[in-house]
Amino acid sequence: MFLENNRNKKLICDGKLLLDNIDAGSIDCVFFDPQYRQIMDKMNYGNEGERQSLRSLLSQMSTDTIMQFNNKISNLLKPSGYLFFWVDKFILAEGIQTSLVNSSNLNIVDMITWDKCLLGMGYRSRRRSEYLLVYQKLPKTTKNWTDRGIPDIWEEKILHPRSRSLHPHRKPIGLISRLIKSIVTDGGYVLDPCAGSFIVKEACDIGGANFIGCDISCDYGNELPIF
Repeated sequence: MFLENNRNKKLICDGKLLLDNIDAGSIDCVFFDPQYRQIMDKMNYGNEGERQSLRSLLSQMSTDTIMQFNNKISNLLKPSGYLFFWVDKFILAEGIQTSLVNSSNLNIVDMITWDKCLLGMGYRSRRRSEYLLVYQKLPKTTKNWTDRGIPDIWEEKILHPRSRSLHPHRKPIGLISRLIKSIVTDGGYVLDPCAGSFIVKEACDIGGANFIGCDISCDYGNELPIF
């Protein structure tokens, strides 16, 4: 009943509160894009500029908080459901991600590199990509992944990436909608507990899936119902 009453809405609340109200084993897939405390602590370049200043205003998550989210997500996923977990090269290179998804029911099965077609920041090489780690809840199977043509390097440019009126941490709607179409059948549910720009909701509209998700604030122009 909770999913039916709150599907396809833009909810304002803490993501953990949302997860606590969803029945176990009811979600087909989850997109999770945490704001890493480790990155903001170490990315002190001194020349971040306006774009990075906006990003620094987003709520930060500790390692413990991210682990709590992922443990709850594991419980909510259907058997063989997927967690799509966003990281950047800092997280991969530091090996931090191994301690963020520690559920025995979730196994990493793939990784997709998103080429943003736009140079970012960096001490040496400049960041142009982010990475989508693909976890699957047991039992592992490929039968519920119908689109075998998705490349593991996905090129998609975000329009107007530095616009102050848009969320500074948007993700590629083309990739997300194609993943949803591949693994979510009609009437299935896609969860995003840290929705930000609510791009996953837009992708669900394209892919014909039900969206359930929230963000803790509406600082980027969304007028959202209070949860």
